[in-house]
Amino acid sequence: MTTPQFLIFAILAATMGLFLWGRLRHDIVALSALLACVIAGLVPAPDAFAGFGHPAVITVACVLILSQGLQNTGAVDWLARTVLPRNAGRITSLTALIGLGAAMSGFMNNVGAMALLMPVAVQLSGRLNMTAGQVLMPLAFGTILGGMTTLVGTPPNLIVSGFRAQAGQGAFGMFDFAPVGATVAVLGVAFVALLGWRLVPARKAAGEAQFETGPYFSEVRVPEKSKAVGMTLRAFEHKIEDSGAQIAGLVRNEVRMIAPHGGRHIQADDILVLEADVDSLAEALSVFNMKLEEQVDPASAENTEEDADAPAPPAKDDKPDAATTDDKTRDQDIVLREVAVLPGSNIVGRSASDLRLRTRYGLNLLAVSREQNPQRKRLREVALKSGDLLLLQGPAEAMSEFINDAGCVPLGERDLRIPDKRKAILSGAIMVGAVVLVTSGLVSAAVGFSLAVVVTMLVRTVPPRQVYTTIDWPVIVLLAALIPVAGAMQATGAADMLAVFLVQTIAQGNAIAALTVVLVTTMFLSDVMNNAATAAVLCPIALGIAGALGVNPDSFLMAVAIGASCAFLTPIGHQNNTLILGPGGFRFGDYWRLGLPLEILVVTVSIPMLLWVWPL
Repeated sequence: MTTPQFLIFAILAATMGLFLWGRLRHDIVALSALLACVIAGLVPAPDAFAGFGHPAVITVACVLILSQGLQNTGAVDWLARTVLPRNAGRITSLTALIGLGAAMSGFMNNVGAMALLMPVAVQLSGRLNMTAGQVLMPLAFGTILGGMTTLVGTPPNLIVSGFRAQAGQGAFGMFDFAPVGATVAVLGVAFVALLGWRLVPARKAAGEAQFETGPYFSEVRVPEKSKAVGMTLRAFEHKIEDSGAQIAGLVRNEVRMIAPHGGRHIQADDILVLEADVDSLAEALSVFNMKLEEQVDPASAENTEEDADAPAPPAKDDKPDAATTDDKTRDQDIVLREVAVLPGSNIVGRSASDLRLRTRYGLNLLAVSREQNPQRKRLREVALKSGDLLLLQGPAEAMSEFINDAGCVPLGERDLRIPDKRKAILSGAIMVGAVVLVTSGLVSAAVGFSLAVVVTMLVRTVPPRQVYTTIDWPVIVLLAALIPVAGAMQATGAADMLAVFLVQTIAQGNAIAALTVVLVTTMFLSDVMNNAATAAVLCPIALGIAGALGVNPDSFLMAVAIGASCAFLTPIGHQNNTLILGPGGFRFGDYWRLGLPLEILVVTVSIPMLLWVWPL
């Protein structure tokens, strides 16, 4: 063993130990490992931070942004209702989600499949009363398993096929991987959905909201084309019961009815007064494609409020009306905020109409929450009280100005979203377009997803101000710092030395034992190295072993392909594992709890299948 090889093994051992210890944040440990490699001369100083420009890092950051766009616009709500059973339990719902992810990964980039379904998984976790991580990790592992079923499912398969062609035996076909890969994937998905998810630690993501608010009372107008037209109120409530919303009143022809009879039929242009938790409001609106009554474009809102004789608002006297401001207002980011009315606030006892929220600030009052029911008036006419919670929509700057003027306080950041059909279609089209570009091979994953992010910012499905706050920077630092470390492992020959040592020492001339060692070694290296790099390192070794033993090299190449697609022990082995590290609130050592049993299952199933489909 050379000195550089000894040093890289020592640094990796210390790094893994610190990760498992868990006292230091994972990005700090990763950055320390990188600096140790630089100091030891294993990574050239000019290349130390090249990992931040690595395609894998760019891809992960872009996918996080695009997923946020799907959430913001309500596209996730539609996708969840379309592909997942509505009233199914945990096992059925998880099986459907993970199975869908695995199937998609067989024919498209598995990072793209994870990106499409990750927001759905987060939403599903809430319905199933599970933490986000308990759904995200099974989904991530399912998409990785699905990639091993076809030639284009994952890059290692293409690399393995290329080495076979170089050996003069021709490339593997599109579905040559399916007999073994599909069997392993199906059994792996079944294990994860039935039992494995129980092994995932139930952790809350960092920054997750830690406060609760009461239900909001909001007004929802029924459009003419809504499926709700003609339904009874009782049937309507049954359709939205999963969201926890209920009907508190009905406004028809400007007449408000309190607690209307459940047998009354809904008519076009009716206004339903819904009582719903703010996190459930989006789902209730999405089911029937409805909008909040007061939800209009603040910049283009007409002056519908009586402001001629209204009391002066708490704004400055020289503040221009929102309806007469220049077109810059249209370019501002429209945000949703929960605002609490403090005792002594100068808006207590006044309504939205009195305050002229639209014309003075360009803000919409979408909903009100209070301990007792609001007065029996239209929402814009309800006199506000101290302790009320207001759901406001409007330009970010105007929102801040109103909060300061009115003596209110914004609540902590919440991921509030009101569905927007046009933008939901747009954000979905952007994501699908990126996946198609990447899967077709026209552009790389990093370029395709970066292009999608630029389009997303231009059309504002993710406001520019939100782009950088959406990225989980500790995860980005972790991945970017460890990429050069993994490169050092390959450059020093440590990976080759480890692989050859394991095969020669443990296999000792037995073909089946050698096949098992190749599979296990590939799986281990893929947990600490890029899986494509692992396949490139192991393929020549696998061919050499097969030649030395005089057995079928296809068995060993397929073992490399399976092993390279089974990185389940760490968050750095596969980009899908890295994607869920932040949203799932995971620690570095959390992955092996489900990953180790799954890898044991893969070895147990794949060795007999390899010997049957690709006999020695």
